[in-house]
Amino acid sequence: MSVIKFGTDGWRALMDKDFTTQNVVSLAQAFADYTLASTDTPAVAIGYDYRQNSENFAKAFAEVLVGNGFKVELSSRACPTPAVSYAIVSGKMTAGIVVTASHNPPGYNGIKIKTSWGGSADKTVTDAVEALIGESPVKKAALTASNPVVRDFNEKYLEYLKSYVKFDAIKNSPYRILVDSMHGVGADNVERILAGGKISVKTIRGNRDVAFGGHAPEPIPNYLKNATELMKSGDYDLCVVTDGDADRVGAIRPGGEFITPGVILSLILIHFCEDLGKKGNIVTTVSNTRLLYKIAKKHGLKVYETPVGFKYVSEIMRREPILLGGEESGGLGFPDYMYERDGMLSGLLLMEMMAMRGKTIDEILKEVEREFGRLYYTRQDIEYPNDLKPKLFAYLRQNPPQEIEGKKVVEVNPKDGMKFVTDDGSWLLFRLSGTEPLLRIYSEATSQKLAESFVARGKELSLNLPVGA
Repeated sequence: MSVIKFGTDGWRALMDKDFTTQNVVSLAQAFADYTLASTDTPAVAIGYDYRQNSENFAKAFAEVLVGNGFKVELSSRACPTPAVSYAIVSGKMTAGIVVTASHNPPGYNGIKIKTSWGGSADKTVTDAVEALIGESPVKKAALTASNPVVRDFNEKYLEYLKSYVKFDAIKNSPYRILVDSMHGVGADNVERILAGGKISVKTIRGNRDVAFGGHAPEPIPNYLKNATELMKSGDYDLCVVTDGDADRVGAIRPGGEFITPGVILSLILIHFCEDLGKKGNIVTTVSNTRLLYKIAKKHGLKVYETPVGFKYVSEIMRREPILLGGEESGGLGFPDYMYERDGMLSGLLLMEMMAMRGKTIDEILKEVEREFGRLYYTRQDIEYPNDLKPKLFAYLRQNPPQEIEGKKVVEVNPKDGMKFVTDDGSWLLFRLSGTEPLLRIYSEATSQKLAESFVARGKELSLNLPVGA
């Protein structure tokens, strides 16, 4: 059996184990065979992130595509994943490849397949590519001066990004912004494009570090201690955080409190409806906040709910009148921009909201909390034995809890993992990671203490299954 298995968004594996040049070129040949079955003139954009040897893996992938007669465009430097999506869409290309492990720990690397509309390939595509691995010999050709075309994907993408927002309003607002790029390819892009205006932007961790400071480049509180301390200083009005390949966003408010991606999506929804007068429905994942549903109800909008994975979100974006969509993990997308996540754009939209309202993010958040109430979200990832994984979900399906921390369970949602909703609207969700050997336990509740106790109950249950379960 092939060791190459696609997860929620792409194939990811450890570089000292399965993510090898040999496996990368095997996948490249399978991708070439799949693509050639539907077109005689394939054109593919290839980009890569800051991880160790990503540029070399990208070249190896390109050699196979060139050997199979593809027209290839290769980024001349590391770039955000949405920059590759823009290269595909603007160049009317067949597909795209990004060498990245996104927010995974530094020992990982990965491959994302992007479609002709710039979004992530769905399971139909990735299953078909997986099935072709090893079916035909790898064809490689030396790279030449004309194929691939080597160009900088960043600059045209950044110009497009700037064109989507009210750029002058942001640039001339009086706010002090901290950007934490987590040593990812967001780099100093936001600071650079906003330079020269009234707004003050400072970047931290904008340099390449293949170890990402010793932890995963994921925008969650555990990995944002420096930015959190800086936000406690009172010197900044907002901190925007992007992950390793800059397609996810996080944020921190003054005082050092983390703003969850679900709240970020909720704020941008309010901004689109109330400040920009945009119309459309919402798509989000099963693990996201109830705040979105409250805001949608106020504005008469429908909410579509999907399994976790932006490929599911973008699928609905392409066939329904969607205003915006996103996941709990920080991937936010806007169909009138691209069918793809963009962490830097999401951060700029928060700044745009501040500029148009003439208010700090703290003032805006307090208004939202007064109107809709405050919800508290928490998540814990635990290593989980492979032999227990099927037993856990079989047990939960057959023996769903009747109550959690004294709250009656009124809904069981098996859409992705197992989600239990209680009579006060709080919820507990169990999911397996699509890319790492982890069990994710999520909760949202009306207090931080209750959310944490829900997760603690979930952890206890998952680690102490009854004998015979």
